Amino acid sequence: MKKLAIIPSRYESSRFPGKPLIDLNGKSMIKRVYDGVEGAALFDKTVVATDDQRIFDHVESFGGEAIMTSKNHESGTDRCGEVINVFSDYDVVVNIQGDEPLVDKKQLDQLISAFDDESVEIATLGTPKITEAEYKDNNRIKIVVNHKKNALYFSRSAIPFERNENEYPFLRHIGLYGFKTSTLSKLVDLRPTKLEKTESLEQLRWLYYGFNIRVIETLIETPNIDVPEDVEAVVRMLKD
Repeated sequence: MKKLAIIPSRYESSRFPGKPLIDLNGKSMIKRVYDGVEGAALFDKTVVATDDQRIFDHVESFGGEAIMTSKNHESGTDRCGEVINVFSDYDVVVNIQGDEPLVDKKQLDQLISAFDDESVEIATLGTPKITEAEYKDNNRIKIVVNHKKNALYFSRSAIPFERNENEYPFLRHIGLYGFKTSTLSKLVDLRPTKLEKTESLEQLRWLYYGFNIRVIETLIETPNIDVPEDVEAVVRMLKD
């Protein structure tokens, strides 16, 4: 199984412009992500997919591989879809967000292992480590799965509704995705749906059109950097 790691990286983030190039204890964030993926030694190739010349040049300056992609993509998945037009001879593609500077090898290995089952088209991660506050937080995505561990639904709402106290094993989504390359090429051609727009969750488009998403449970979680306030905690962890 030939595996490609793609790191989508935008400069013009609405909540934190320029964050791929911020300094995190002596290294840029995008270099930390790249080094973490390469250091995991799980992939045949790692490439940064960007729409910004500054990021492209920086990745090349430290010996990484980058590819320029369209500025018109609405999601990292769409950006990955453009990349596989260039690197088409891979079986599995893993989308690692460019704001995950502490990306973990074990977590990536868990995700890739999903494709040992040949029926898996898309895989992602979920964790049972969820607090009551996170359960009610609409910025924390929740998942319900079926008996095959395929997703039934993703939501910003608290799902399922806890009418009876029965110690349900709630799952919080961790936004790493793996795709069969043949599946990814189909996903980027799907028309957006009212369902995904309602929750602002692109994975609901895939479910709507009948694709299965295998959810792998993990106890490993690493903090991402979404807004400037997240930087201090990550720098503290790097120093520790």
